[in-house]
Amino acid sequence: MSVARILASKGKTIHTIAPHRTLLEAARSLGEKRIGALVVTGADGQVLGILSERDIVRALVAGVGALDDAVSKHMTEDVVMCRISTSLHELMEQMTHGRFRHVPVLDGGEQLAGLVSIGDAVKLRLAEMEAESRAMRDYIATA
Repeated sequence: MSVARILASKGKTIHTIAPHRTLLEAARSLGEKRIGALVVTGADGQVLGILSERDIVRALVAGVGALDDAVSKHMTEDVVMCRISTSLHELMEQMTHGRFRHVPVLDGGEQLAGLVSIGDAVKLRLAEMEAESRAMRDYIATA
């Protein structure tokens, strides 16, 4: 099972934000779209970072004035990405080890192909486990 399967079921929509936008604009975008992270991209579409709800909360420790800061000041610059061919197991291991919940997905080259969350991964893994369980029950019932 690979990341391609997650994208096939959830879609390849990628919500982005420019680095000069404010945290307030980012927070509004997250709320309106009911998502947990935005990929920060340059004018050329290159990934510069990622901004999550957690990043915004950490920024607010300094006070509500941080909402006027540029996204680039608070984004995570060291973005861990995966490929469409990355296995579900490897993806979940990366996310657990790195303690992050969102991973941009690259296609065969360096183009963004989507964004997956830990929730997307868990949902697919649960479906996989349910199918395995059902197959096992069917096998036992017919044996």
